Parts: sequence; structure tokens; C-alpha cells
Amino acid sequence: MTAMTDHIPVLDTQRLTLRAPKKSDLRTLTAFYETERSHMVGGPRDATGSFSSLASRIGHWALHGYGLWHIDSRENGDFLGWAGIINPAGWDEPELGWTLFAHAEGKGFAFEAARAARAFAAQAFKLDGVISYIRADNTRSAALATRLGATYERDGTVMGTACHIWRHPKEAA
Repeated sequence: MTAMTDHIPVLDTQRLTLRAPKKSDLRTLTAFYETERSHMVGGPRDATGSFSSLASRIGHWALHGYGLWHIDSRENGDFLGWAGIINPAGWDEPELGWTLFAHAEGKGFAFEAARAARAFAAQAFKLDGVISYIRADNTRSAALATRLGATYERDGTVMGTACHIWRHPKEAA
């Protein structure tokens, strides 16, 4: 039997592996979603909500052919967070998103993962010049968007929450 995630490409960067979400990630996801830190990405959630999040990530790949990769350290295999392109119902257009767990922040992992995901999405999925939804108070993500070359485009809303919409440069440019 072929796994639902067999079609998800694996991306390797200098320090990271971007790979398919898997069942063994659930414990770490649940621990993350139980914290207030998860409020920027739809949390906090209970164990059932964390399971639904994991299932929807896999389903997004099945429905759209693209989605979020889970990020592992190439050095030790540690699950660090996620990055990729999502476009659920109600989104204006496909979004480049990223989230790191607290222990992985401040090391350049989000930049490395988001840059790899964005480049691959532009080439393989023809999703170029995508947006990122960033809450106005999320200064770390705004700084990362700037570092990635994105620019503030306009105010918007996502999932009923006010945000800023940042536009990423076209990879082909």
C-alpha cells in the first residue's frame, strides 16, 4: 500500500530537511499547540485539534499538490517546525507560511526553510510571487519576510483575524 505522503517531495538545504508530515510528529505538534505560543497559527488547540491540524496538512497536499513541509535538523533529526505553501478555503491566494518551535528560533532555520520552500513552489508548482499573512504584532515574522525580500502590500484578514499581507518577490525575477 502506498502512503498518502509518498508524493510529497523532500527538500534538503544546508542544515535542514523539509519532508512530509508524519504520524510521529503528533506528540510534538500537540505539545506546541497546547502553548500560548501557537496563537499566531490558530492555537491553542487540544489533542484533537492537533490531530486535525496534522490530518489537514496531509490532506492539503492530496487536494492541492502542494502544502506544508515539516522541518527536521539534518544534524540530529530534531523536528523544528514547518514551512510551505497553503491555500485553504477563504484564503485570498496561496500563502508562504512558516513556524518554528521555541528551541529552534534565532538560528536562521526559518529563513533557510522558507527560502527553499518558496523557490521550490515557484519552480515546481508555478506559485511565484506568493503572499504571507502576518499579524501586525508578529514582528519576528515581519522581519523574516523583509529578509526574504517580501514587502508589505496591504492590510487584510485571515481566519477572521486582522493581519498584514506581505508580497514575496518572483523567484524568476
